[in-house]
Amino acid sequence: MWAALVARRRAVDEDRDFSITLVSKDDHLTLRPRLYEANPERFCIPLKPILEPLDINFVKAVATDIDTNSRYVSLDKAVQGVKYKRLILATGSVLAPLPIEGVDLAFDVDNLDNALKFERNLKETISKLKDPVVAIIGAGFTGIEIAMEMRSRIEVLSDLASAARVILLDRADVVGPELGENPRPEIEAALKSANIETRLGVNIRQIDTTGLIFENGEHLDADIIVISSGAASNPLTKKIEVPRDDFGRLFVDKDLRVKGMNDVFAAGDAAHALVDDSGHVAMMSCQHALTMGRFAGHNAAGDMMGLETVPYRQERYVTCLDLGSAGAVFTSGWDRVVENIGDEAKKRKRNINGNIIYPPTGGREQILAAATLIPSHHNTPVSE
Repeated sequence: MWAALVARRRAVDEDRDFSITLVSKDDHLTLRPRLYEANPERFCIPLKPILEPLDINFVKAVATDIDTNSRYVSLDKAVQGVKYKRLILATGSVLAPLPIEGVDLAFDVDNLDNALKFERNLKETISKLKDPVVAIIGAGFTGIEIAMEMRSRIEVLSDLASAARVILLDRADVVGPELGENPRPEIEAALKSANIETRLGVNIRQIDTTGLIFENGEHLDADIIVISSGAASNPLTKKIEVPRDDFGRLFVDKDLRVKGMNDVFAAGDAAHALVDDSGHVAMMSCQHALTMGRFAGHNAAGDMMGLETVPYRQERYVTCLDLGSAGAVFTSGWDRVVENIGDEAKKRKRNINGNIIYPPTGGREQILAAATLIPSHHNTPVSE
């Protein structure tokens, strides 16, 4: 979405006109970072009011193949494909598969449909049981946020919430292994305050209708199982016949052009991109994806018009982890130095979740004004 908006903005700035087409399986934007929260249908925003004022074409379809020789994207459902002069692949990521027997019996909040299924099942289970057990597999960023939100979600649904067990599991020996040591004491304290149990350093062999079976044969009863196993780039990246990283992301140059391709750009979870001159690689997160989309749109449009491109750089790196009733923890830098905890960090998280990740609103002029290369929030404190 941001790639399309910023591409149009650059065309308008140069007093040029060309066709921009956005292809997506959904006619709405899902605020994916918020799907761990209750009532996920709230986080679905129609695309039409955003795209139409800027004369951006929209095709509701799934891209099934990419022919880079003929510059053609094939679509499903017998929909006519799309020819392109420049292509931006911004297909995001999918839940990384887990080699666990019976994994299909578990839920996840990786996309809107799955989050809605989980919500329905949670309500049904809580209404039937006095002491339900919720097991969350994966103690990374999203798994922690699901666990910390789970206690309050259960409380809303049942007066017997204190009897519910919430268990966070991971094969790593610590929670949040990818977050490093600095925020871990705050995370562990928050989990303890919310009465979240942890089972770390465990390998799960199987999921069945009664719970989990570990590699050592131990069985853990669980009424609801939620998976948060990390991300892998959308499989469509395989249609571009160039090297990819371990997550399936396409290697891109400083302009976000796919290496080995002249007219294909990639952004977000589809791109393996350097964010600075120190060799740091963009995380698979909205923090980097939103800005990469802007740069990809600006550069693809500029390249097509024979104009200069702008190297993608995003040197500021922060994390803000929601800790439910315990507030949040906000860190800065790649070593994740803790800046704020508790209520102060929660204010920042609310600003991110309630403002920064939302698309622009208004008419043509307002949307164009928002479609800048550098987001406005990059120039102001996150807490404001």
